[in-house]
Amino acid sequence: MRKLKNSELDRLSIDDFKSIEKTPIIIILDNIRSLNNIGSVFRTSDAFLIEKIYLCGITAKPPHKDINKTALGSTDSVIWEHIEDSNKLINKLKSEKIKICSIEQAKNATMLNDFKVERDTTYALVFGNEVKGVQQSIVSNSNSVIEIPQFGTKHSLNISVSCGVVVWDIFSKLKSL
Repeated sequence: MRKLKNSELDRLSIDDFKSIEKTPIIIILDNIRSLNNIGSVFRTSDAFLIEKIYLCGITAKPPHKDINKTALGSTDSVIWEHIEDSNKLINKLKSEKIKICSIEQAKNATMLNDFKVERDTTYALVFGNEVKGVQQSIVSNSNSVIEIPQFGTKHSLNISVSCGVVVWDIFSKLKSL
């Protein structure tokens, strides 16, 4: 077996990426502190053709060298917007019939492996602050709360890892509809 060179991967150009049909997933980063986490989410979003990223509250926005370090150019391909107030954004998206899914540990949360996707539905996945998580007001206003099953001693995963796990799972489920 031989590793492939980047030139053999047949990836989209930025212009092609911008014009291709996107996966009906929006990512909301709510008060994320780590610029490396933000950059990693951009890369994951590029990999799975995410519609848009909303950077909310204190979440830093490109261009920034520490975001660029992990984003590796994906800040140029993925559409993003900074919105100060996450709660207003959630209400706006809900009025557009977008399903809001907070990724959080909460009473009566649906385990990711049990979460069912619906055809012709756009999902907004909310990832919260590295320490405090998703704001309670957003959790309370969500259509669903999704929890990633975990079996070790730690209470949570890094936000960039959580994003990769959840996006891959929902992407796979949407593609199988």
